[in-house]
Amino acid sequence: MAVVSSVIVPYASYLRVYEPLAAFPEPERAHWVRYAESGRTPGAQDELRRALADLVPTPPVAVPVHESADAFVAEVDGVVCVCPWRTRLRGWQALEVLADQFPAAVLDALLPPVVRRQAAADYERWREENPDARPWILTAVWHVPVSWFTVFSDEEREYVPAESGAAPVLRYRTPMVQARRRLARALRTLRDHIDEGPLTEGLVEVGRWLEEFHPRSLVELDYGGLVHALSRERLEEDRSAADVAEGIAALRAGDGAGAARAYERFTERWRVVRERRMAN
Repeated sequence: MAVVSSVIVPYASYLRVYEPLAAFPEPERAHWVRYAESGRTPGAQDELRRALADLVPTPPVAVPVHESADAFVAEVDGVVCVCPWRTRLRGWQALEVLADQFPAAVLDALLPPVVRRQAAADYERWREENPDARPWILTAVWHVPVSWFTVFSDEEREYVPAESGAAPVLRYRTPMVQARRRLARALRTLRDHIDEGPLTEGLVEVGRWLEEFHPRSLVELDYGGLVHALSRERLEEDRSAADVAEGIAALRAGDGAGAARAYERFTERWRVVRERRMAN
């Protein structure tokens, strides 16, 4: 059995949805009830270590053979909510976009073509039996998409500095009803003032995803491993949600210059982070 070190990887951020137990059909609901009552608290790094362990064998395991039975758990106004990991589904979806992120030679060395072809065939068969399946977690590497910030306010920002060896935490949490309302308003503003493009497309994609979940869900943006790519000072000063909200408000008011300044602050902050991807 492969042993993986405690090295923190990757530099990824996460958008998660925690649904109330009532949203799940039986027998899955019973599983999550027992899981929540057990008090198990695995973290994102536990999931990553398991994924790394699968890459050690020869040939590597591109996607877990079985779906994860783990989840993140949160209590919202006295209601227990869970965010299933769905590691296998997310692994298949990640493989679909992997070709755009690495040169062919690097990709072949990491995951041989025969392994990728088998994983793609398995996913195709699985999708035929599960056409409505969707993940509870979206992942972005080396940045946080601007569309994710539109569903949060600066007041919902939670920052916990590193203490006693524990990693720092930077996250936002908001009720689903607020997330949908803010996103819809941001989308209307963008469509009223700028041409259709990546910004509006990103909002549409996130909006469609959010509509799949229970209205009493909790939405969370977690900086995840990105906290290790930013200094303590940068984490303390990071007000990305406020910059996005300011830019949208300026557009709504017809202040194009103000919107441009807010967007420039946002893009410069994340440009510095994304450039570290190629650092040696």
